[in-house]
Amino acid sequence: MDAKFVEDLARKLAANVPGSVRALQADLERNFEALLGSTFEKLQLVSREEFDVQRRVLERTREKLTRVEAELQALEEKLGCASPPP
Repeated sequence: MDAKFVEDLARKLAANVPGSVRALQADLERNFEALLGSTFEKLQLVSREEFDVQRRVLERTREKLTRVEAELQALEEKLGCASPPP
């Protein structure tokens, strides 16, 4: 998780605290940041960019697998040992 995102979120949460507690704002920001950081770490979230990269890798892998399966089937047919489709 992006540390800047966590800091900004903690700052926004602390800014919405009632005025009577404003004196504790810096302490609240630190506490919110620590709590949010540990919570997001436990969730093991990934950024959209990381997700998109992995999606593209998976798409390429699927394409390669489809090609290899087709090549294998062609070779099996050529050798006369084609097995029935699953």
